[in-house]
Amino acid sequence: MKKLITLLTLAAFIISCGGKEVEISVADLIASGDVAAIQKKRDELATQQQDINSHLKELDTKLMALSPEGNLPLITAFKAEEIKFDHFLELQGSVDTDQNIVVTPEMGGVLTRVYVKEGQRVSKGQTVATVDDGGMSQQLAQMQVQADFAKTTFERQERLWNQKIGSEIQYLQAKSSYEGQLNAINSMKQQLGKASVKAPFSGTIDDIITEAGSVVAPGQTQLMRIVSLKNMYIKTDIPETYINDVVKGKDVEVFFPVLGKTIAAKIGQTGSYINPNNRTYKAEINVPNKDNMIKPNLTARLKINDYTNENAILIPQSIISENADGDQYIYILQDLEDTKAVAKRVIIKTGKKQGDVIEVLEGITNGDQIIQEGARSVKDGQTVKIITY
Repeated sequence: MKKLITLLTLAAFIISCGGKEVEISVADLIASGDVAAIQKKRDELATQQQDINSHLKELDTKLMALSPEGNLPLITAFKAEEIKFDHFLELQGSVDTDQNIVVTPEMGGVLTRVYVKEGQRVSKGQTVATVDDGGMSQQLAQMQVQADFAKTTFERQERLWNQKIGSEIQYLQAKSSYEGQLNAINSMKQQLGKASVKAPFSGTIDDIITEAGSVVAPGQTQLMRIVSLKNMYIKTDIPETYINDVVKGKDVEVFFPVLGKTIAAKIGQTGSYINPNNRTYKAEINVPNKDNMIKPNLTARLKINDYTNENAILIPQSIISENADGDQYIYILQDLEDTKAVAKRVIIKTGKKQGDVIEVLEGITNGDQIIQEGARSVKDGQTVKIITY
């Protein structure tokens, strides 16, 4: 019914035009849904297209005969210029720090007290927890009493000996006894010192793992984690092919995707060992962390400046072709005259590439005019028409 209404509308429009032949648009035909009318219109357009193509071919042939320049290939060109070229090796790494450890006790026993809380800043050597000493404090006090007595005995024996009173053996025995007591006290103090758990460096208590009252084992029970965000670095693996280029002191651009932050850094250290499994060596990049936003294990993207050429010529990779022998070539312009020139094929040797451009090491010189658009459609020795520089 809808199609019938559309056809009646079109018929009424034709009649209203006073019997004049009016061309119906393609859109109207498609809207009508009339298969026969649509097919007829398509056939008419196809015939017109064939006629147009035939006429264009005839015109091109005549134009070539009358004016050969009218059918020259159209190209664009640019001037080769020497510029500074910095090549970057792009890698991924993760943040690490040597000051991120889990503290364990040196003495076994009951953890009597924890002096710190999570998030608290501590200084190097500060006592953060204590372990029950098992009566060692009392033993030390008794040993101190014995040492004091041995000291008194030794001092008296020493005075007598200086006055040539008494035997030498008595003097040596008193001295030996006193020194033995001192050594025993020092040894006990060292043992007793292990009951106090101290911070190995200045940092922040990140996590309290074991609470007071728990029984702990020396070197095994994890008490707490201490982290310092000052001396941070990024670890990454460098392919062995860059061993002469990526060395200590090289500039690095570091981007942290999570933070949306980019910083400038330098390689602080490179490894001396190549991993046989993946043929890489380690590198560490020191990163400043004044605002403490950079955390251990944070992912980082690295751009390492592994190569610099102060006088490089760069060209788009898209204009390079390759012959049957595997040689790369491009086209340059010769015999420039107004907007006409001759295309010359030149074999080139390329170097580093970065993004869409590549470095040319041999084949072209500073100032050469290089064909860009149309480079793949011209032939060696062909005259071309330049539409832009």
